[in-house]
Amino acid sequence: MLNKVFVEFLYEAAHIQRWNDHIRPNGFTELDKQAHKMMILYVLAKYEEQDHQAKLNWRVLIEGGIFEFLHRIVLTDIKPPVFHELMRVHGKKLNSWVYEELRQRIPDLDPVFMAKMQRHFDEPQENYMEKKLLRAAHYLATQWEFGIIYHFNQGIYGVEETKAAIESEIEDHYDLAGVQKLSLKGKTSKFVDLVGQLRFQKRWAQSPRVPETSVMGHVLIVAALAYFCAVKMQASDERIVNDFLCGLFHDLPEVLTRDIISPIKRSIQGLDDLIKDIEKRQVAEKLLPLLPHSWHEDILYFTEDEFSNRAVVDGEKITCRPEEIGLKYNENGKGYRAVDGTVLKCCDHLAAFVEAYLSIEYGISSKHLRNGMEDLREQYKNKVVCGLDFGKLYEEFPRL
Repeated sequence: MLNKVFVEFLYEAAHIQRWNDHIRPNGFTELDKQAHKMMILYVLAKYEEQDHQAKLNWRVLIEGGIFEFLHRIVLTDIKPPVFHELMRVHGKKLNSWVYEELRQRIPDLDPVFMAKMQRHFDEPQENYMEKKLLRAAHYLATQWEFGIIYHFNQGIYGVEETKAAIESEIEDHYDLAGVQKLSLKGKTSKFVDLVGQLRFQKRWAQSPRVPETSVMGHVLIVAALAYFCAVKMQASDERIVNDFLCGLFHDLPEVLTRDIISPIKRSIQGLDDLIKDIEKRQVAEKLLPLLPHSWHEDILYFTEDEFSNRAVVDGEKITCRPEEIGLKYNENGKGYRAVDGTVLKCCDHLAAFVEAYLSIEYGISSKHLRNGMEDLREQYKNKVVCGLDFGKLYEEFPRL
């Protein structure tokens, strides 16, 4: 399933402009919204476990987010009132059309994944709490966007009605602990605001590019690729969840330092280590205080040494070779917290390669894009990692 057609399909979300009938700043693409939604989902789920002792299935949460992401790409930017009316009246028919469209556009779509996606939409009462958290995260991400564009659109017909509709949806989810916390506009709300700034940090900032993608959108692509790689490796549920969340949060420190491009990091010996030290200090001083103390270990685990192969054994974090993860630490319920760092790095590089490839294919090129694309193509020539043939995947993208 992880092939050129599918990866390019994911990037279609970077072309879908949200609020495109409103005055708005840049950074409001469907890709960015879905990424922000998944970060908010993490906050809501952690609070629900912490405050209400909820027993959540994190793999269901993550897969639900991916299903809804793909669903939205197919349906593009239908205005919310129209979308909800269509779903209320013709939901099953519309969903069936989406499934068929996905099968046609992604011929190698995994039938097991497709069956799960159909159950997600066709059985609304199944995994009810996970779906409620997903809905709440969706509306909170929408509310965050609307809070910005509202100031540009005051006085325009219908904007107050939109504001009231979003607030009504949030109120319907007020029984969730995280929604209550965010409504207080305290430190948790500031965390959501802070990570939201990743929407406005552009990738490949030194080069014009189409579609423009942000650090926020990039991390969701990496997380989604990591999920499909983990499934292909027959990873345990916990390992799949960890790989996705590490992909989602791997660039989180960049909200404090901005995206420092690899050539700069490599230009002076020791500079990369110094940047890492600065990132750690900034995260400790500015980001972690915005979250409950009991979550700090999680965030650090996902953001520090993000591309190392690691697991937790007897309460201690260890690093290991890529193949050891699957052989030794691939069981649920053992507390291994395994992360396939090398595979994540491959997903990160693949996302960067496709970002450059798509722009050049659209006719917007530069030496930075060309050099970056060719360097990665050469680096992954004939490369297989943990049984995943990345070399073959790169070969699917013709030379431009």
